[in-house]
Amino acid sequence: MKASTKLGATHAPLNQMVRDALRERVLSGDFEPGERLPEERLSEELGVSRMPVREALRALAAEGLVALEPRRGASMIAYTEQQVQELVEVRATLEGLNARLAAKRHDPRQIAGLKRIVEASGKITERSELGEIQKHNERFHAAVEDIAANSVLMGIVRSLRDRTALIFAKQSRARVRENWEEHAGIMRAIIDGDAELAGLLATRHVYNAAQMAAEDNKAAKASLKRATGS
Repeated sequence: MKASTKLGATHAPLNQMVRDALRERVLSGDFEPGERLPEERLSEELGVSRMPVREALRALAAEGLVALEPRRGASMIAYTEQQVQELVEVRATLEGLNARLAAKRHDPRQIAGLKRIVEASGKITERSELGEIQKHNERFHAAVEDIAANSVLMGIVRSLRDRTALIFAKQSRARVRENWEEHAGIMRAIIDGDAELAGLLATRHVYNAAQMAAEDNKAAKASLKRATGS
């Protein structure tokens, strides 16, 4: 786990600052699945008391990003293979729906904004900061959601996107070029008003990321097995 800089002065409420800081670290893959998240250690790293850290961990647990257990405290969520498959299946389906709605509604002003996001993302490389890569990815998906303009779907998909970010975080840098190309393809289908193609590409986009994560996880397990001789 990499060290985190302490929180600086800001006008935002302390609880919100701590929650946002921990949430960013969680979604960036800063912690390993199942890793314990002691309040004392996190409060020292962030330079705050334990109370806002405790409240932040509770908020992240409510989002399904952290597990809270009596007498054990907080730890990172560790998904089973079955849970990963279920999360990916649902997110892929709903991202496809988002893209189809965006292609049908086809708002010119919002599409112009989507174009700017995709153009800016094209400048991101494998050497970019992981947080910056993830921000560009989030901006793209949020822009598609805005064009789709379905508030119910938006809330559900954002929750799923955060939870699958835990699965995809370590592949974000390796997939930066593929992500941009896939985003550009989805954007073109939305601009053309081709709802079926937009939906297909958005669904495939999620499955492509999941496949890479699964392959990397399999390789990591094989490497560990060779190293331990088990």
